[in-house]
Amino acid sequence: MTIDLTVEQFANKIDHTLLKADAQEAAFEKLCREARKYGFKMVAINSAPVTLCKKLLKGSPVHVGAAIGFPLGQTTIQTKVFETKEAIKNGADEIDYVINLSKLKDGDDKYIEEEMQTIVDICKKEDVLSKVILETCYLTDDEKKKVCEIAKEVQPDFVKTTTGFGSAGATADVKLMKEVVGDKVKVKAAGGIRDLKTAKDMLEAGADRLGMSSSVKVIEEYRAEQS
Repeated sequence: MTIDLTVEQFANKIDHTLLKADAQEAAFEKLCREARKYGFKMVAINSAPVTLCKKLLKGSPVHVGAAIGFPLGQTTIQTKVFETKEAIKNGADEIDYVINLSKLKDGDDKYIEEEMQTIVDICKKEDVLSKVILETCYLTDDEKKKVCEIAKEVQPDFVKTTTGFGSAGATADVKLMKEVVGDKVKVKAAGGIRDLKTAKDMLEAGADRLGMSSSVKVIEEYRAEQS
């Protein structure tokens, strides 16, 4: 598949990311300024700075996305529910939550389904997009397929490869995930996307959204390629 997108269309597939533990207000101001300038789809941040970024992006079409249960996923469903509801109350337009990997690896598929259904239902009720982070670097292909099969039934808006904080980032997992979810659910590739070639590879593999902190570098590379 050849990537046939305008610069604006390409930018609109990017979630401009800042998830560093020590990020200060000036860094979020820069993030939102860049997101406005280039027309990125979303700023991907932890839940604490949602209010700030919503204010900084007021009047623009750029979404604010909150990471929930981040980056380990090792909090209870109710904790993730509270965090999700608070993020939405504070202005989040999208929710990216990390599944409980321990429960998945223990074979507790019912827990994974309950967690996903609970969070997705909240998001749908509030007209907020939902993304399920698999953290594929820790999963077998069978486990990846299992989560995607559950997602195909629950129907979050996206399944997402990784947090970017695990042992590896976005890989060929995108193709595997897309093969399972088909047209029912979209795929977001995140983690390790630092150049245009990798970004294009992820889109060609079936990703509809790209999460990266190298967004400006990548979109400038694409602009130069198109000119």
